[in-house]
Amino acid sequence: MASDLLLLPGLICDERLWRDVIAGLDARSVVADLTQDDSIGAMAQRALAAAPARFALAGLSMGGYVAFEIMRQAPERVTHLALFDTSARADDDARKETRRKGIEMVGQGKFIGVSRGLLGSLVAPQHMGTPVAGDVQAMSERVGQAAYMRQQVAIMNRVDSRPTLGDIQVPTLVGVGESDKLTPPELAEEMAAGIAGAELVRFPDSAHLPTMENPSAVVEAMKAWLAR
Repeated sequence: MASDLLLLPGLICDERLWRDVIAGLDARSVVADLTQDDSIGAMAQRALAAAPARFALAGLSMGGYVAFEIMRQAPERVTHLALFDTSARADDDARKETRRKGIEMVGQGKFIGVSRGLLGSLVAPQHMGTPVAGDVQAMSERVGQAAYMRQQVAIMNRVDSRPTLGDIQVPTLVGVGESDKLTPPELAEEMAAGIAGAELVRFPDSAHLPTMENPSAVVEAMKAWLAR
């Protein structure tokens, strides 16, 4: 029987983030819209309103922050949890300042420059100049500057989820691209260590977006996770 799966995109990401993974899974998949709200709590509420009664939950980057919030708001609805290229930590002051500068630049009409500047942090060097990189850039332009600004405000104001890692009691997969510099593997290790029974998987040939850079490896890990 197919699983019900709720998928949570990252910053300036849409359904394309999960397209190749969905194609490889036997699951009824819903990709949440995280573009409308400027708080993680509101994003979680919107995602829950569109979700089946019970579901497996997977989030990447910002989607991971929303996944933690869903685990606080409605843990009884979640059967499995997957956290990709994300962190349980809140932003420190330096990271908040970087986000504020990004918001300021976008407010000055420099969204395309900001989104192109992010590209080198999102995909591994070997994927720059490839169709994958082109898809990432096109995805960010579809999501657009207004959503980018809302999402950055939400991310900047998120809470520290480390104190509630021990409350998670569903089968959990923690995955991270081996070359991820935005949320490096040590942050994945921290989350996996804090969640009882969590499985940690590193994805080769990937930076921050393994669902696009190496979807076959993500599908393999998720099939094993859903079977738990």
